[in-house]
Amino acid sequence: MTGNETILQYLTSVPAWYLATSVNEQPHVRPFSFAAEQDGKIWFCTATTKDVWEEMKANPKVEATSWWPGHGWLILRGEARLVDEANADVRQAGYDHMTGLGETYDGPNDPTLTFFTIENAQAWICNHEEWKPVEL
Repeated sequence: MTGNETILQYLTSVPAWYLATSVNEQPHVRPFSFAAEQDGKIWFCTATTKDVWEEMKANPKVEATSWWPGHGWLILRGEARLVDEANADVRQAGYDHMTGLGETYDGPNDPTLTFFTIENAQAWICNHEEWKPVEL
């Protein structure tokens, strides 16, 4: 299994995982629940109208964590790359996911629905006994 496949398993096997940003030296943590792979990168989605988008623009350093019961937890750290290059399939999946959560967009190509990746990523899996780096 590749590093991206491992990360996707941890992010998509649970109802929500958490993304942390930082503004004015104050951490902000919120639940996320969409992740998909395209062209060897993991894509996440949000809206340009949300605080998290402005926070990542101001400081792209982020950290995500997911606890998958029975498997341990994932730490994913890097810098948000806010260039939306999601293809039609990822965009449709993100749109379907977000509207399924009750958010409203004017279709998968609504300019407020945006997709990002994490660059310079590092990842670890911990099972309470040891931290193992994930090869990316």
